[in-house]
Amino acid sequence: MVRAGLRVSAVWGAAGWCAAAVLALAACSGSGDNARTAPVEASGDGTLRIGLILDNTGPQSFLNAAQLAAAKLAVQEINAAGGHKGRPVELLPATTGGDTAAQARELADAKADVVIGPTDSSRAPAAIDVLSKARITLISPANTAPELSSYKSGGYYFRTAAADIAQAPVMVKLARDAGAKSLAVVYEDGTYGQAVSAAVSASAQASGLNPVTVSGFKPGEAQQSAAAARDAAPDAVVVLARDGAQDAIAELTNAGLPGTKLILGDAAFRQYGAALGSKSLEGARALVPGVFPSAHFQAELVAIDAGLKDTTFAAETYDAVNLAALAAAAAEDDAGASIAGTLISVSGGTSGSRASASRSGQPAVCSTYKDCLAAIRDGKPIDYDGESGPVRFDANGDVTAARYMVFTYGADNKAKLTGSEAAGRSAG
Repeated sequence: MVRAGLRVSAVWGAAGWCAAAVLALAACSGSGDNARTAPVEASGDGTLRIGLILDNTGPQSFLNAAQLAAAKLAVQEINAAGGHKGRPVELLPATTGGDTAAQARELADAKADVVIGPTDSSRAPAAIDVLSKARITLISPANTAPELSSYKSGGYYFRTAAADIAQAPVMVKLARDAGAKSLAVVYEDGTYGQAVSAAVSASAQASGLNPVTVSGFKPGEAQQSAAAARDAAPDAVVVLARDGAQDAIAELTNAGLPGTKLILGDAAFRQYGAALGSKSLEGARALVPGVFPSAHFQAELVAIDAGLKDTTFAAETYDAVNLAALAAAAAEDDAGASIAGTLISVSGGTSGSRASASRSGQPAVCSTYKDCLAAIRDGKPIDYDGESGPVRFDANGDVTAARYMVFTYGADNKAKLTGSEAAGRSAG
């Protein structure tokens, strides 16, 4: 199911906790003080402390190891480059559990300045509520729920993973690149399916794909949606589902739609093999967020944890830690408020950052803490492009340069990496 170096698990549930529409990206907290933009005085104690929220239990517990190894690697490299103001950066002892609020309180008590996590989008609000009140920056390497863009965090929440809806124009591009002129969208009812299907539909229509047929289904009841897709006679079919993905694909096959027409969203991606009929997915394509880790990065992670079997979210965690340390360096202060106010700038973003207002000139693109720190000391603005690629936070703390791996299925219903896409442009 999961191979080392591949992120294939859809474990970050999206719960409807914000009253705003799921596609709204304006921050709910914009009316009050926002740590991303509000003036602040230095208040750190000189030691940068980084905490981790590892919230994966049961079958998904393997996800913790990659994030912990990546955080350890980043801190090790930061300290080798001189740490923060000549002092070692501290990685606080990590615990694992599903009580996110309790973990957040423990980290606040331990005087964390920035916290990395959680993995599950549905647990993010509990962490945000605790940490924002304590003026501690939170950076998730894995949250993808669109609603979090507008959750009230006071400007203390960021994420190095792209929101689910960011994949919409990429799926449309895959359809158009294959010559499609019409599209059907089959989605599983729920926050994820509704949000991404709306985004795909809007992107398709804006790109000239017409008509666009959209049909939702409940798990185990995809037959009617598959029939609607067949009757529309589309050139391509986008499948957006989690628990009901296998059933939906089977029903689409029964309806006579070949794998060559199918494009699977990230939540539907898995190595189906014999779980589906022979050649059901032959020629189908699927998106997986992120980039395939380089051999060098994987080797460095294994040097930290020799038993590491999977690198899911490792790149995003590594970049989150580096960005936090670079924000502290640029602000010359390790307090959470200073880090939150400088993250946009050091990520290469331009919206609402105090640091961007105080620095001028073309940012220096850099990929390591050591190189970026040298540029900061030279008085230059920086654009950190790390293991997960460009980040460039926007005013909501969201990345604006999402990257995806493209997989293509063979006759055995197993997928192989065949390319990548970045911000709507082919990257390989």
